[in-house]
Amino acid sequence: MDSAGGGLGDEGPHGVLSPQSLSVLGEGISLVFSRWTALQMAVENAWGGKDSRSKSEELASTILSWFSQSKGPLYIDDLENMLEENMEALFNTEIEDGSIEEVAEELMIMHEACLEGNYESIEKLRTSGPVVSAVSQSKRVVDDDSEYESSDEEASEMMVDEPMPHEMVVEKPKQNQMPDEDGWSTVTSRRNRGKK
Repeated sequence: MDSAGGGLGDEGPHGVLSPQSLSVLGEGISLVFSRWTALQMAVENAWGGKDSRSKSEELASTILSWFSQSKGPLYIDDLENMLEENMEALFNTEIEDGSIEEVAEELMIMHEACLEGNYESIEKLRTSGPVVSAVSQSKRVVDDDSEYESSDEEASEMMVDEPMPHEMVVEKPKQNQMPDEDGWSTVTSRRNRGKK
């Protein structure tokens, strides 16, 4: 599609998104957010309260508006700051794993491609199917652990790696370690025990 003014060679895309490009970019933002583990954990665990899902959709809408209504060049630092501020404000979450920068870069590239009418990256996201996020993986591990408890064979395999409780050495208090009238016990070092 033809866009007014911009492309990848310009200092920041100045072009105006066509209605089709705007719609596809909105879908792309939602697809990227659905694969962003930090955001999905915030939604799944209701870090933004009971309306965390709608806050996630609000964040996607805010980012789409920023892309479509900004005058002048768009800078990745501004997008990163917006993502960070919204994650803190909406979900009370500080993201320090570098994912904000990755998401911002992916969204900027996607926006530039949409300005040129190139929807290939969004089509790849669309057809790649749902990604199993860390949130669902962690839930699956918890569920898998409960399955191990019910299977004797699998449970015995798991115990090989971990010490049995009866193997732990616990020192029993010696007669001379009895508390005095103030409640204090004198503990001798292991080196000096044999020299008394």
